Amino acid sequence: MALFTYSSLTLVTSAIIFVVSLVRILRIGRRPSNYPPGPPTIPILGNLHLMPKRDAHLQFQKWAKEYGPVYSLILGTKTLIVLSSDQAVKDLLDKKSAIYSDRQDMYIGQELCSGGLRVLMMKYGPTWRMSRKLTHNLLNVSSARSYVPYQMLENKQMLHEILHEPQNVLQAIRRYSNSLTTAMTFGWRTPSHEDPKLQQLFSGFEKFAVLNQTGTAAIIDYYPILRYLPEFILTAQAKARELHRIEKELYVGHWLKAKQTIKDGSAKPCFCVDLARSQANEGFSDNQAGYISGTVLEAGSDTTSSTIYAFVQAMLLFPEVQRKAKAEIEKVVGPNRLPTMEDEKDLQYIRGIMKESLRWMPTTILGAVPHAVTKDDIYQGYTIPAGAGVMNNVYTINMDPVRFPNPRQFQPERYAEDFQSLGESAANPDASKRDQFTFGAGRRICPGIHVAERSLFIAISRILWAFEIRPRKDAAGNDVLPDAERLTQGFVCMPEEFVCDIVPTSKERAAMVEREWEEAKELLDMKTGQWKEIPKGMAFGSV
Repeated sequence: MALFTYSSLTLVTSAIIFVVSLVRILRIGRRPSNYPPGPPTIPILGNLHLMPKRDAHLQFQKWAKEYGPVYSLILGTKTLIVLSSDQAVKDLLDKKSAIYSDRQDMYIGQELCSGGLRVLMMKYGPTWRMSRKLTHNLLNVSSARSYVPYQMLENKQMLHEILHEPQNVLQAIRRYSNSLTTAMTFGWRTPSHEDPKLQQLFSGFEKFAVLNQTGTAAIIDYYPILRYLPEFILTAQAKARELHRIEKELYVGHWLKAKQTIKDGSAKPCFCVDLARSQANEGFSDNQAGYISGTVLEAGSDTTSSTIYAFVQAMLLFPEVQRKAKAEIEKVVGPNRLPTMEDEKDLQYIRGIMKESLRWMPTTILGAVPHAVTKDDIYQGYTIPAGAGVMNNVYTINMDPVRFPNPRQFQPERYAEDFQSLGESAANPDASKRDQFTFGAGRRICPGIHVAERSLFIAISRILWAFEIRPRKDAAGNDVLPDAERLTQGFVCMPEEFVCDIVPTSKERAAMVEREWEEAKELLDMKTGQWKEIPKGMAFGSV
């Protein structure tokens, strides 16, 4: 009798444990009634089965139209709150940045791909704040003004490369943005777009961006228990580790090279000089220093070049904008000199093109990496739970037809009365007065916004001064035009590569591009392609 009772009790207990476990498992994927609305969920998956394999920004835009400016997605064990209005971003990511500046755990992206070191994906805390402070000193608005000599020289080389190799315009643009960033960060230029380290940077970051938004990598983040499965089942883990090995070799290698030049006295003044001093005081590792400097390199090279490439595409698709822009430049600058930063105040239409390029083709199309909230919050009557990801739905806000009528039209006139800098616009307390949301928001806003603004203005104004951007003709004489909706995939993106013809506006301007680059080369050691002397007044520390 006792045995029967014991066996029965064991059976009942096992049954209870099984039922409770089953109930808990089946609750995974459900949306609590007090969360913001969203698409219907199913057990275990939540909304994962609805996530698109490509062009996710279009689906996120559709959901915003259906469920409103603040909606939720239940992704396995995680919750994602999607902010699709300017006011929601202002209210939460800006005004409540003290609790909306964290990151969710990103096992693939941060732990495996980045060794826990990538500042972009780092959780909010002392290490992130230290890294942010260092990069702010390099990139703040007053520092940004001092880099104009770098930008001018790199721009002159870019124009020269476009003049002689117009079919390689993307490579010329990428070298321009990359060389500016390596000079500021490490003290050396990137003289050629064939530099293998430049090519590795863009190729590696593209693979990183794709891996971390799609497929198995995302599933592992949504179901952490899966990370314990063997790697022959989850091959994304091996891919992530290999990406990290290659990337670490690049970033830490750059840092150690700069550190050695500091030790042997051959270093040029640059960010790494200040970083080395901070390392001596703070005691952080060479790996961490490599990723702090690598973060600056990554951000400064990729976003700026992708936006300039989007501008080139827009000039193909909207020739009337190009005509108006060239007319303004002709009136203000004339044929006998290149535009400079001093012309910016008189080239409002060009400034509009710069801002419209950022809005029309946002490289951080879904806000790059979602923020995370550190404690429960209430917004518009809904609960935003602690630990939830919070997405700045950049594409949807930038394409809001109320803010921007006919949003897929490229119309610089939208900014005719907008005299704010990009930084001033982002900080404007009136959310409706912000120009675009591509650089992020709150404490996680891109610190390179001020440098990027100058790089974009100089590039756009001078390309328009020197060249005409025309469609390529096919065999029948028809224009070959790119599809503006064809974008690369991943959490950062750009237009898919396209063909075009870029020709000098005149022989005289082509000759001036040649002369300007010949004069600029006098500042360089032509054996190495490096500066003979760093221009005076740079913001970073001296050796």
